[in-house]
Order: sequence, then structure tokens, then C-alpha cells
Amino acid sequence: MSELLSRLPDFPWDKLEPYKATAAGHPDGVVDLSVGTPVDPVPDLIQKALAAAADSPGYPTVWGTPELRDAITGWAGRRLGARDLTHRQVLPVVGSKELVAWLPIQLGLGPGDTVAFPRLAYPTYEVGARLAGARHVAYDDPVADLDPAGLKLLWLNSPSNPTGRVLPEEELRRIVAWAREHGVLVVSDECYLELGWEADPVSVLHPDVCGGSYEGLVAVHSLSKRSNLAGYRAAFLLGDSAVLMPLLQLRKHGGMMTSMPTQAAVVAALGDDAHVAEQRERYAARRETLRGALERHGFRIEHSEASLYLWATRDESCWDTVAYLASLGILVAPGDFYGPAGERHVRVAFTATDERVAAAAARLG
Repeated sequence: MSELLSRLPDFPWDKLEPYKATAAGHPDGVVDLSVGTPVDPVPDLIQKALAAAADSPGYPTVWGTPELRDAITGWAGRRLGARDLTHRQVLPVVGSKELVAWLPIQLGLGPGDTVAFPRLAYPTYEVGARLAGARHVAYDDPVADLDPAGLKLLWLNSPSNPTGRVLPEEELRRIVAWAREHGVLVVSDECYLELGWEADPVSVLHPDVCGGSYEGLVAVHSLSKRSNLAGYRAAFLLGDSAVLMPLLQLRKHGGMMTSMPTQAAVVAALGDDAHVAEQRERYAARRETLRGALERHGFRIEHSEASLYLWATRDESCWDTVAYLASLGILVAPGDFYGPAGERHVRVAFTATDERVAAAAARLG
């Protein structure tokens, strides 16, 4: 156990505790914009589907019910343009973070193999590589920056966490072609795809990107943000059956199952687009309020065309910015949590309630 833990970096969020204490000392309480966790209610139709499936005494299957797989393929056809997916090309997972952390091990990667991810990225991509004992490399442009020798897993993340940057269709197409040429598996984390604001994010599974073939491609999707289901741990993979079917067999051995009530909830969630549109409207209003307040206060917002975050800077150390905002009772995430390239930015989540977002805007006013 100690050897495995020695491979991992310190847990970054622990470093925020002193600043959280400062922010909590504000007379009107803390406005926590540091973590992108949903705060709005789970839509009623999803809660009802969960409750209706509560009497589930038997074990669920790792592959999920046929109804769940139908719901995933149906949603993928409507939203991603991937209209010909079969059940062999989908796989439910127990939340996307579990998948990101353990995928390199589940793919059989280890010393001598390389895992690559964006220079500014969700830290769990690196954690997954470290857990497997694989080499990890950060990139700006994978085609220009990476040596394909030994490269086994290429993570994409569009829309990006933390920056909100969206990779355009032509860039995705170029990366997919390069990866296929060199036999590199592309896994695209698209968990914020339904939350585009100034861009329309495109999946690697869209026919204009993949050419109608899913060979060497896997997309990761989650219901945490689009349906407020972070507490349900509901996510899924889509793509190359030659990758997903062996993963299914391995995950069967590990008992990595989504509960039956959660599966029923996911079927309801993926079959309804209205609640997603309503939640988007909430986030759009909060985003507008926070962006305007930050810009009037002297911040510059970069990228941020999608996702649930504003990538903000005052051209100073991210920790100076964190300390300054904490003095106003506002807690944000330092950019260097996501790599050294973020050392002069902070990530500001707009997942707080309307009241807390208004409070933050007033403090910045």
C-alpha cells in the first residue's frame, strides 16, 4: 500500500483548507466556487425512476440492462451524431472519475508505456498513469509534441476542465487521424459536451471527426453535470467494441456494477432533454453574473467557451488570487492544481446557488 501511495502526488485540495477557513470567516459566509459539484435538485422524473426501481434485491449486471444500453445508444444518436452504435459499443461505469483513475491499469498498461494528457488538465489523468506505473506526458498539441513510440493512451478533454476550451472539429479530425496512423488509443473525456456557451462542442464519435468508424476511439460521458447526478455515480463509455468488450469482461471480474436503481434513473435522464435545457438556463444566468462581476473587478477571462468554469487571471500568482478572493469570502481553485501552466490563473465554478452567485457578484462589485 505504501509503495502505491508513494506514486501519487499530494491530494491538491488539502492545500485549500486555510483559504477556506479565511473565506468562511466572512460575515455573510463563504461562497464556495472551488468545486464543480451540482447544487440544484435532481429532476423529479429521475427521482421517481430511482424510487420505482428501489425494490432491487438481486445483483445488477456490469453491462447494464438492455433498456440502459438502448437509452445510451439513443442519446448518442441524438446528441453526438453517432447513430449506428450497437450495445457492444457502450459500457456503463461507476462515475467517470473511477474510470479515469483506473483505466490505464484496466488496459494493462505499466512501465514502458506512456499515457498523455493536456498540459492543463484534470489531475486524475496523471493519477491514473501513476497508479499503473506508466510514464505520463503532458502536451499542448499531441500531434506536434508527442513521440508515438510507447504511447498507448492519449487523453483528450473537450470541453476542457479547467479552461473550458473546446477543440474544433478540424483539430479533432487531425488528432484522430494521427493517432490511428500510429496505433494509439484515443479516449476523449466529453463530460461537459452538453454545456457549450460560445462554441458547440463536437464528439470524437461524430462522423465528421471519425469518418464513420469508431476504431481506436472511446468517448467518456457523465450525467453528473447535465442532470445533477453527481451523487448517483452514473457515467458511460462509447466507441470501439474491441476496447469496450474486453473492459467489460475485466470489470465483471472486479464487480464494477452500477446499481439497478441508478440504471433506471439514467434511462429516465437520457430519455428527457427538457430538464437539461432547464439546467443550462440556470448555469447560463450564473455564468453571465459571475463573468461580468469578475471582468468589472479587473479579471481577464480566457477560453471558458464551454463547461461549468471561468478560467480567470489577474496576471499574478494563482495563490495570491486565491488569497485575495478568500479575503472577500469567495473560494476558488488555484490554476496550478491542473498543471504548472495554470500558475497565473484560477478556476471559478458557477455551480453555486443563485443566492451565493449573487453574493459573490456583490462582493466583487
